[in-house]
Amino acid sequence: MRMTTLVVRNISRRRARSLLTITGVAVAVGAMVAVVGIARGLEQSMLSLFRDRGVDLVVVRAGGLQGMNSVLDEKLGDRIRALPGIRAVSGGLAQAISFEDRDLFGVLVRGVPPDTFLLRDLRLLDGRRLEPGDGRKAVLGKVLATNLGKKVGDTFDLVPHEPFEVVGVYESLNVFENGSMFVPLVELQRIMGQVGEVNAFTVITDRSDKRSLDELRSQIKALAPHIEALPTREYVENTVQIRMAGAAAWLLSTIILWVAMILVAVTMLTAVFERTRELAVLRAIGWRRSTVMRLILLESVALG
Repeated sequence: MRMTTLVVRNISRRRARSLLTITGVAVAVGAMVAVVGIARGLEQSMLSLFRDRGVDLVVVRAGGLQGMNSVLDEKLGDRIRALPGIRAVSGGLAQAISFEDRDLFGVLVRGVPPDTFLLRDLRLLDGRRLEPGDGRKAVLGKVLATNLGKKVGDTFDLVPHEPFEVVGVYESLNVFENGSMFVPLVELQRIMGQVGEVNAFTVITDRSDKRSLDELRSQIKALAPHIEALPTREYVENTVQIRMAGAAAWLLSTIILWVAMILVAVTMLTAVFERTRELAVLRAIGWRRSTVMRLILLESVALG
């Protein structure tokens, strides 16, 4: 009888244990792939926020890659806009807030100029976009509007005693945007006590090849001390939230993988204890110790 035939028969004879082991390993591997996939999906979703609008560079304070921790002078945008090869520049301020009465936490509020290119590609479901001269107005993502139970014309408190009117509801292909909102930059600056400040500038260039971008990055960095101009992928990959999500995903995946390995090891150890007589007979009829070991290992590999 061939070794492979014996392995298959041994596994099929113990169907209950084999099925439990296979199911456990399958669940563990599936969970590992899912966790890593979620982390990568998070990164791709964040990257699409910029790429879908043609953003080539993101200007932040050096070392301030945690998005909302970066603080730049709003006037720097005019100096960046004046550089040759720059097509469009938009400064923005972001803040995470909570609506505890609705059990919503960490809702992203994005303060932008009303004429920014970031609003042009939003598909409006109702109402309008932000316009110059708007005060306490807000445009909500579809998911956020549903969770808040708000529609065009309704009001809500962005923070206590700061009522905002909903002037539009939009739908985006990006999950982040559907759960966030846009408000006028000047209003968010006032509320957050950051008048004249932004977190970052998003930049669209005339040419997006590496050489052109490197030249523009050097020119932008020379405009002010302690600033960085990063390509969108590099910015997203180095964002603290993305790096933490990736590290957590791989840590959890490693734990899951070890659990699966222990599960297979315990199963095979139990099988060896139950087959003491069978293995003794194999040794008695001339099987070497190494051959018996190979049989057990092949069964483990087949189950895995």
